[in-house]
Amino acid sequence: MHALIATVIKLAMRTFLHCAILWIFSVSSLYGAVTPERIAVIVNKNDAKSLEIASYYQQKRKIPDENIIRVAFPVTGSMGSHLFSLLRQQIYAQTPDHIQFYVLAWSKPYKVACMSITSAMTLGFDRKYCAHDCTPTAPNIYFNSNSSSPYDDFQIRPTMMLAGYNVQNIKAMIDNGVQSDGTFPEGTAYLVSTTDTARNVRSYVYENVKAAFSKRIAIEIVESDALSEKQDVLFYFTGKAEVDELKTNRFLPGAIADHLTSSGGVLFGEHQMSILHWLDAGATASYGTVTEPCAFPQKFPHPGIVIDRYTRGESLIEAYWKSVAWPGQGLFVGEPMAAPFYDKRN
Repeated sequence: MHALIATVIKLAMRTFLHCAILWIFSVSSLYGAVTPERIAVIVNKNDAKSLEIASYYQQKRKIPDENIIRVAFPVTGSMGSHLFSLLRQQIYAQTPDHIQFYVLAWSKPYKVACMSITSAMTLGFDRKYCAHDCTPTAPNIYFNSNSSSPYDDFQIRPTMMLAGYNVQNIKAMIDNGVQSDGTFPEGTAYLVSTTDTARNVRSYVYENVKAAFSKRIAIEIVESDALSEKQDVLFYFTGKAEVDELKTNRFLPGAIADHLTSSGGVLFGEHQMSILHWLDAGATASYGTVTEPCAFPQKFPHPGIVIDRYTRGESLIEAYWKSVAWPGQGLFVGEPMAAPFYDKRN
């Protein structure tokens, strides 16, 4: 059985590596499609923090009142699939047809049975997106797509959470996203190759990513278990259960950072580092799985796709969501409208 699992994962890594070459000939510009009219904010009326964050986000991003969806449900880390399906029906019933994206204004729940809540809200709860031991899960129809209207094109609304350890952290994350818009930052993409062999599987694509995009953005491949004292972090991709020295680095507004590990998406009470540590350190978005993914790189963001799409002008939620081939177990947290490489004033 272990030999079979190893073979499946090896084939998956080859496919992941092949993806690093598929888009490098595409140089057309993209744009941040997540304008205030096209995103809905979902609020939990039973959660005072959710109400506060939703109000703050609406103010900062000028979200129309008709795009604020208020529902009520228990504040708990994990939600059952039946209750969630009923909740999602209520949300869809209140959603204007033109809405293409959702943002969840809460930190709990972050999980629906065996799926993350952002994937369950996007795709609907379905066990084909859940892993059974070390197995592939259903693919993301939005993966590496050029669609700017995912609901119109695919009948899905990609979803991201405004989550954090406290309200102050979440507001700082929102501010980072807003401040990043149209700044065209001269930051660096750090592709970190660690000594953690089991979690270092994305390093197979690093050289291809650097070769494809180093003329567009500074890219450094770093062999280390942690970055330290870097002042220009725009992307930070690594693989490790715990990442040290996060707060010695300076994350630029709009920065994306994540660590490939089993339970980074378990936001609270974690036995591995929660992705909220990245946001607490100054990143604007992060990603992690809520159930055991095994070492399938397709269940995590592809660094090349994120870097390519984000630096060509897509909004954060677009570039990040399009980079995960099998997203059912993965939680997306961050400020979805951030678009550092697109000037929304034009």
